[in-house]
Amino acid sequence: MDPKWIQVLVMLLFSQKINSASAHVAKAKEGKDVSIQCTPKKDGASMVIWFRVLDKSGMEFIASVALSGQLKKSAHYFDQIFRLTESHTLTLKSFKREDSGIYSCACLVGGNRLEFGAVTKLELEEEIKKATEAPAPQLTAQMTTTNKCDCKDKDQTDSSMFCAPIILGPLAGGCGLLLLLLFITTIYCNKMRTRRCPHHHRRK
Repeated sequence: MDPKWIQVLVMLLFSQKINSASAHVAKAKEGKDVSIQCTPKKDGASMVIWFRVLDKSGMEFIASVALSGQLKKSAHYFDQIFRLTESHTLTLKSFKREDSGIYSCACLVGGNRLEFGAVTKLELEEEIKKATEAPAPQLTAQMTTTNKCDCKDKDQTDSSMFCAPIILGPLAGGCGLLLLLLFITTIYCNKMRTRRCPHHHRRK
């Protein structure tokens, strides 16, 4: 059978198979090599065909390999990103995010029948970045300082306490003297009144 027709047949049959087949999920780190195992039934097989279905670009033919491991036909980019180890092991060199997708193989048996191997789904292993915790704010204790009383102010308050009796004493004495003068003036005025009006004194 013509290899071109084989590729078309593989793609058509595999597109129906991947809808129902459960793929083995493999995580791959970016920049690391990834080995993909695929061992279909080889009884009566003549060669192994590798292919992949990328998440962004669709189905691609990778290579067709003889059971002895000899590469028969390959994609133009094969040597850049793939390395073949025997017929059932395909190594993807320096995995990239764009290489994420489904990888599988199939054997051509009897020249007219395809036997598919295991389906592997490659996914990029995301690195979990630990969230940097913000340092807890440091509480600085604020010391409150109290101003000491100045001794000079204390002396001034004490002297003011002594000033009050000194001022109030003369004021009280002055008030008493005024009352005494008022009393004397009242008596004197009464006597002068009786002298000027003797008839009032006689009537009594």
